[in-house]
Amino acid sequence: MFTRFQTFKDTEKNSLFLWGARQTGKTTLLTHRYPGHLYFDLLLSDVFERYSRNPELLREEVLAYRGRQPVIIDEIQRIPSLLNEVHWLIVNKEVQFILSGSSPRKILRSDENLLGGRAIRYELYPLIMKEIPDFNLLRALNNGLLPRHYLSDESQKLISAYVGSYLQDEIMAEAKIRNISSFNRFLEAAAFSNGEIVNYSNIATECGVSSPTVKEYFQILEDTLIGRFLPSFQKKPKRRIIQSPRFFFFDVGIANYLLKRKAIEQGSEAFGKAFEHYIYHEIYAHSHYSQLNYLLSYWRTTSGMEVDFILGDHEIAVEVKATRQANNRHLKGLKKFSEEYKVEKLILVTNDPLPRKSGNCDILPWNMFLTMLWSDEIIK
Repeated sequence: MFTRFQTFKDTEKNSLFLWGARQTGKTTLLTHRYPGHLYFDLLLSDVFERYSRNPELLREEVLAYRGRQPVIIDEIQRIPSLLNEVHWLIVNKEVQFILSGSSPRKILRSDENLLGGRAIRYELYPLIMKEIPDFNLLRALNNGLLPRHYLSDESQKLISAYVGSYLQDEIMAEAKIRNISSFNRFLEAAAFSNGEIVNYSNIATECGVSSPTVKEYFQILEDTLIGRFLPSFQKKPKRRIIQSPRFFFFDVGIANYLLKRKAIEQGSEAFGKAFEHYIYHEIYAHSHYSQLNYLLSYWRTTSGMEVDFILGDHEIAVEVKATRQANNRHLKGLKKFSEEYKVEKLILVTNDPLPRKSGNCDILPWNMFLTMLWSDEIIK
């Protein structure tokens, strides 16, 4: 059992949505924190059939319930019409709900009730270092950070099943994708764009579809929490900058599988790519779990100067290098960025064994950086 860092700080009386990609651990988290509560699991076929045919049964059963709140409904996106009953119970009976799901797409793109802002949104991500006893970086980079995958010695089989049954079947069915072969080609092309600047035209050519279709496919990955865009930092640039976003899959293990990477070993090119992806995952999770919700972007000029991650409104600039011995060459992007913007902290995250200072740049071992990040010493 992992002790999850996600906390529901505003939920003494409030209802909430808890979203997260499949197998991030939502059900385990909720059943562990709320034992004995009224719990509806819509992933079970008999439960799904019962409430899809008669949504009003939910209202009748909740009204008869005399136990502890919140009431939990898992996989709520499977029956969006239940949200009308939930809304009525919140407004008229002050019932508190936790509504969990693996994809908000069906609800967001339907005309169903979104509770009028009466439910706070939370999200559960794959595991972070702070949640894993005896954390192993190479295991994380190879297996990914979905709980079952991280622990397994046969993670590739589990990831293969995940991609086949969830990404290629369930998501395509939910999004009503008819051209299955083009979407499968897109998934592979999107994997090659993982961590990179997205070029819709090039991907469209590779997949044999139009650029608007590629944009729609990326939107499906966002809506189903399988991937997200990292925008370009564009505040009053003095230099010409790249404006297109970068794209990251939600889990490094999924990206590895789609890229057909073999075992990742320290010092390889694949290690460097996966390492940067992993640090991005930790920073993104921290922004949301801490409820600081700071902006996260990247900076790259047309001449090739870049900084991997800009935190907030250029307060913190973070460059990630897998090297074991950083030098001035690795600091060029950070220094160029600091010439253009006033920056509170310039940080180079590496595999160096000990922290160092180079001018106004902090060179931090990755584990020290993450410990400081989760202790709110990097950004407050």
